[in-house]
Amino acid sequence: MEPLALDHLVIAVSDLGRADAFYSRVLGAEVQEHVPGRRSYRIAGQQINVHHPGIAPHLVAREPVRPGNSDLCFVWPGSAEGAVAHLERCGVEVEVPPSPRTGAQGRGLSVYFRDPDGSLLELIAYP
Repeated sequence: MEPLALDHLVIAVSDLGRADAFYSRVLGAEVQEHVPGRRSYRIAGQQINVHHPGIAPHLVAREPVRPGNSDLCFVWPGSAEGAVAHLERCGVEVEVPPSPRTGAQGRGLSVYFRDPDGSLLELIAYP
């Protein structure tokens, strides 16, 4: 069997406009509207589908995602210090400064912060 690749995942947000602004400004996401009211964020060839108040997706997990209960990691293209500087420029509080972590590409330095609903987000910088 050939290796699989992740195509998309789902997060839930409590305020769509606030989430759109955060994910596009802080993570560089391209906000997509597939049909009126249905959103996704595209980041580096990956897609995050967004569940929010006012939509009723027809297929959901047994325990649907809720705002604030996601934990996502993104590869930062520069240094961990550069990630911290970027977050500070965006007015985002760094929760955990650069710390050694292991990700899909091996060892790196990760910086942790939260989205407006409290989901834990991580930027990992690989050497």
